[in-house]
Amino acid sequence: MDYKEDISREELNLLPIKAFDKEIVVVESLEAAVEAAQYLKTQTVLGFDTETKPCFLKGKRNNVALLQLATEDRAFLIRCCKVGLPEEIVEILADENIKKVGVAIRDDVKGLQKWRGFIPGGFVELSSFAQKFGISAASLKKLCGIVLGFRISKAMQLSNWEDDTLKPKQQVYGATDAWAGFKIYQKLTEE
Repeated sequence: MDYKEDISREELNLLPIKAFDKEIVVVESLEAAVEAAQYLKTQTVLGFDTETKPCFLKGKRNNVALLQLATEDRAFLIRCCKVGLPEEIVEILADENIKKVGVAIRDDVKGLQKWRGFIPGGFVELSSFAQKFGISAASLKKLCGIVLGFRISKAMQLSNWEDDTLKPKQQVYGATDAWAGFKIYQKLTEE
């Protein structure tokens, strides 16, 4: 299939908005992290993303508050701000046999390594991967438009990811970002 090299904001705005609408699992305890890891270890591909509470002070950056890992029908939102980065989850992040796919993953991985040192394995940078298909666009939003024919909302990006409770809109946003990466990779590898 031939994909467009890039997509304009105007073209993107004409596309329908889609969001993840399957099971969302919010992980806020060690027990829940162990349970999530048991399922995640059975997967070969996971959509991957992180969220960090925005900081508007120059030179200051908050720790990763949320790690999102998604499959076709299940998204896990691991609240690092509450459980840190449990060893069971680190094993998945280091596993070469489980592909973790996302956009701008280098900084996400660096942020996660502040919680716990690990050697990342099996990560696929979608913006580089998409270049093999003649796509120069590098953002998740644009890749969604070009490869999947829909757009995703970025409205919750700057919300407080360290809040006591994740609001339903935050949950859907977090799940959608990881799931969209999964879907882009799935579609491109089917080609």
